[in-house]
Amino acid sequence: MPELPEVQTTVDGLNKTVKGKVIVDVWTDLAVKAPSLPHHKTSTKSQAFFAKFKKTVVGAKILKAERRAKNIFIHLDNKQSIWIHMKMTGHMMYGRYAFDVKTKQWIPDKNEKNDALRDPFNKFLHTVFTIQDGKNKKQLVLSDMRKFAKVTMLPTDSIDETLKVGPEPLTKEFTLELCTSQLMKRPMRAIKEVLLDQKIISGVGNIYSDEALWLAGIHPLRLVQTITKPEMKKLYQSIITVLEKGIDFGGDSTSDYRDINGERGKFQAQHNAYRMTGKPCKKKDGGIIERIPFHGRGAHFCGVHQK
Repeated sequence: MPELPEVQTTVDGLNKTVKGKVIVDVWTDLAVKAPSLPHHKTSTKSQAFFAKFKKTVVGAKILKAERRAKNIFIHLDNKQSIWIHMKMTGHMMYGRYAFDVKTKQWIPDKNEKNDALRDPFNKFLHTVFTIQDGKNKKQLVLSDMRKFAKVTMLPTDSIDETLKVGPEPLTKEFTLELCTSQLMKRPMRAIKEVLLDQKIISGVGNIYSDEALWLAGIHPLRLVQTITKPEMKKLYQSIITVLEKGIDFGGDSTSDYRDINGERGKFQAQHNAYRMTGKPCKKKDGGIIERIPFHGRGAHFCGVHQK
């Protein structure tokens, strides 16, 4: 699942490509639903909501894109916001696309010069916004192999009350004291589990929790209440460090993630723990990276310096 660095990289890309431009059409084969509607694939209510969605977004100008936790909000000039969660395999791209009538699928236009958009991982297009880009029209598309991504709409001023997430770790407000108090809300839980809880800290997922814990020297199964003050300070600094590094390297493309240009991120080449099972620890402490099952996923760590 795209985490904070991947979502932030996407938002930065959106602000570079579609900010200030007008949406002139929208197409989808997903069930676009109001945030309060049940998540059924098809229903009369979802079809009615998509009709309202299309009427609202077509003709609207994009003011800017913003990230909240792992969510993307595209703010429009009519006081509405498009809410996108890329879930497990979703990513957004921008370029020239054409609708193939025979296959009923969107494909890169023959005049599109960016070959990265033709990457096999980029072909699962399920939502397409047509954008007026100067004298031309281009498409902002959502590719999602597993079709778990969410697209909906809500009033811009209702985002804060609708989205219940923890503090953002890359803000000035995220101090050591705030980080500690948030984590200590779950004192009897394993630290990795708490880091994955979006109500505790926003945006950290499987990859960056492993990397932060490796850097801080804390075992993923340590109970939060056993973490000392010096260790908590290291963890706080490590969370910020790995998230900023993830953004610097354009996100992680171990799996499906691609940026707004359809290109892979490069953070996967910087892993110290995640999916490094069986390899020597880069701290050169004699440890070998191990993997243990963890809540349907895995936790990666060095058994030497992460006791």
